[in-house]
Amino acid sequence: MKQKILLQERVCLVFFILALFLFFPNNASCNEYQQVAGLLDIKTDYSDGAHNLDFLVRLAKKRGFRVLFVTDHDRMAMQYGLFPFRHLIGLKIEKPSINKKGAKAYLDMIKNVQDKHPDMILIPGTESAAHYYWSGSPLKKNLTAHNWEKHILIVGLEKPEDYKNLPVIHNGFSTKYTSHLLPNLLLPFLVLITGLFLVIFKGFRRKLGIILSVIGITLIVSINPLKSSPYDQYQGDEGMAPYQFLIDYVHSKGGMTFWNNMETKSGAAKKGPVFVNTPPHPEVLEQSHSYTGFSALYGANITVNEPGKEWDKTLIDFCKGSRPNPPFGISTADFHKDGWAGDPLGKYPTIFLVKKFDKESILSAMRSGRMYSFQGNYKTGEILEKFEIIDRASGNSGIQGEKILSKGPVTVRIVVRSRDRSSRKIRIRLIRNGSLIKVFQGKTPFQTTFRDDYFKPGEKTYYRLDLRGRGILVSNPIFLKFAK
Repeated sequence: MKQKILLQERVCLVFFILALFLFFPNNASCNEYQQVAGLLDIKTDYSDGAHNLDFLVRLAKKRGFRVLFVTDHDRMAMQYGLFPFRHLIGLKIEKPSINKKGAKAYLDMIKNVQDKHPDMILIPGTESAAHYYWSGSPLKKNLTAHNWEKHILIVGLEKPEDYKNLPVIHNGFSTKYTSHLLPNLLLPFLVLITGLFLVIFKGFRRKLGIILSVIGITLIVSINPLKSSPYDQYQGDEGMAPYQFLIDYVHSKGGMTFWNNMETKSGAAKKGPVFVNTPPHPEVLEQSHSYTGFSALYGANITVNEPGKEWDKTLIDFCKGSRPNPPFGISTADFHKDGWAGDPLGKYPTIFLVKKFDKESILSAMRSGRMYSFQGNYKTGEILEKFEIIDRASGNSGIQGEKILSKGPVTVRIVVRSRDRSSRKIRIRLIRNGSLIKVFQGKTPFQTTFRDDYFKPGEKTYYRLDLRGRGILVSNPIFLKFAK
């Protein structure tokens, strides 16, 4: 009899626990974020990558990744024409790219591979070179293409026409920017109209009219009023204008933009008969606006992450209200081939904090900065299990990308472990409002609670951290506003 009662009590207890999960889903466990590792800046054989997408997806799964951002080049073309007939007499070289082979076929390829691997998330995008310009002369053997490697990574465009209409040089024909070229077209049109008027006469005037008509048409074609960008490669350095134009276009289509590989020193070389020269350009973070973020980790010596440098300056501007949005950091690989330049697929993951494993949650985390960057061996590297700011007065807390209101000084909580559970030395720098305020040193597993007594009523500020251990880790900022 007692055994029967005990059995009934156990059954009731089981049903009670199940009821809690069914009817009270918003418990603490449901509010925890899961960490999902994704790989950005991945090229396939659709442009200049060595592998097809299906192979890359299988390889990524074997190495523990569940999200791939496919970002082949949108257009890879370079053209030089002789003045004054730039678009009639010259040489153009073009390599395979999204818009050369077809944007619809590109998106269909990604969708077909996605259907074969429903346990993965594939997000389309592209790497874009909005502008370049020429200096020198082929006669003097110093013809140089500047800013050829000044690239922006674009994420989340889903329609073929969004790729076809990207405002980049050599991206096909368009009437969108003809109005921008009207001042340059006035003289050619005047020559053409004069020529057509003289054609109605006889004799010498008709011959002169034919000549003027041909010259007018040639000049109009040479100016190319149907080009895909209001800028071209013959007007010199246009500054930020072509890049800001591209950023604004992508955001109008619901996509995201990230400055890529800003400090690489591989942008100067001789390619065939011409030189290319793209010096490091970290200053673009301050010179442009409204972009989503930038590559905080990749295969180069990066300085924009250092306390007080370009990234912190943009974050401080955001806190002061002079910048519309804060830039967030990601890891980018410039991946073309597994093992190329010694880098295997997976060396530069971005880890997203999501409550649900689906495409929308990944994109939402990316837009809001709920992610951190890592460089190193993902299987054995460090995990940022916890980085949060806690208001000591109210208990309110926030994680990367979030904004909290604090009634007084805060506590910073950091928890780090190694993915392979090993113990190793790490060094963590905590940065507040562009200044290094604390350095932690220890071994994994590591956790600390740091009480920061800084408090300025009404001020908006932020905290971020970076870590060096077996790998390198860069967090995104946590914003807070001190109550007045």
